[in-house]
Amino acid sequence: MSMRRTHLYQYHREHGKLIEFAGFEMPVWYEGVIPEHQAVRNSVGLFDVTHMGRTLVEGEGAEGFLDYMLTGDVSALEPMRGLYSLMCNERGGIVDDLITYRLSDDKFFLVYNASNREKDLKWLVRNSQGFNVSIKEVSDEVAMFSLQGPKAEETLKKLCGKGVASLERFQLSKYRAQGFDIMAARTGYTGEDGFELFVLDTPLQEPWKAVRFWEMLLEAGEEFGIKPCGLGARDTLRLEAGLCLYGNDIDEETNPFEARLRWVVKLKKERGFIGQEALMRVAEEGVRRTRVGIALEERGIPRKGYEIWNEGMIGIITSGGYSPTLDKGIAMGYVPPEYSKLGTPVRIKIRDRLLKGKIVKFHPFYDESRYGWKRDKG
Repeated sequence: MSMRRTHLYQYHREHGKLIEFAGFEMPVWYEGVIPEHQAVRNSVGLFDVTHMGRTLVEGEGAEGFLDYMLTGDVSALEPMRGLYSLMCNERGGIVDDLITYRLSDDKFFLVYNASNREKDLKWLVRNSQGFNVSIKEVSDEVAMFSLQGPKAEETLKKLCGKGVASLERFQLSKYRAQGFDIMAARTGYTGEDGFELFVLDTPLQEPWKAVRFWEMLLEAGEEFGIKPCGLGARDTLRLEAGLCLYGNDIDEETNPFEARLRWVVKLKKERGFIGQEALMRVAEEGVRRTRVGIALEERGIPRKGYEIWNEGMIGIITSGGYSPTLDKGIAMGYVPPEYSKLGTPVRIKIRDRLLKGKIVKFHPFYDESRYGWKRDKG
């Protein structure tokens, strides 16, 4: 079966190293993971994230339907605002994590993981009976880029105007940018300030608009040293930010409480949602494991599947790698709650060795006064 491609396939083929990801042929890097990672932390980088899923849900029953589907409170979401939330199954397991934007009173725009495109759409359609809604996947009609880093705002201003500066986090706005109709949302998956950009009316069969807007973004960011970035940097950046990767850190066998995503679950939502009863039982009984951050104190690179040890084996790494910002191995994994206290010594089994590490703050791993969207601007 042939792999899918985005509008920018020819650009990726000419400039990047391609790999398979979630059924797509995507660039893992252009220049290299480290320089692309550092460009985002220190200036600005541009990602093609068109492989992610995008769906419109509209109709007079849309708000009630999404309140039923999501753990967050959709009814409280104002127009042109976004909400990070979860879809759960009846057992409280996470079907996906996603962002829902309210475009108007009865029209919503959902953005979710590339690996779950078909699954999420089926899940939405399957549970829509009884609600007066229309569900339309538009992933192949809207190109999606992510502009990230402390110079992202200055870069985007050149194309969209000064109004970009007033866009708040998780706020969405429409722009006419150099002849292109786009939507920009101030969100991201890197921990840095930045924007998710949706280039409207760009069918895959007519990629020129997406290609031209990508080129314009690179031209606008040239004075800041902008770099096109691949999946490799996207993963090291999100790991440093302590953000979950679906399929690694969360899945349908993981509940939001053990994943430390309790903050996006409105457990007492009056309308009710799929998984609510199961999660109320978890809240009452407590969790048997919890997601933690681990920093290695010896040289080594922890990877998914490696064992976490204390006096014996206590858990498994779900995401791990080398942190370019911290210059050490970092990881996330699940351990029993009694081992989750900050500073608890652990060891990671890498091949035949048990390397020393400890439980650390991980959301994010880095110093927020120096890096990330909360950094000291002065």
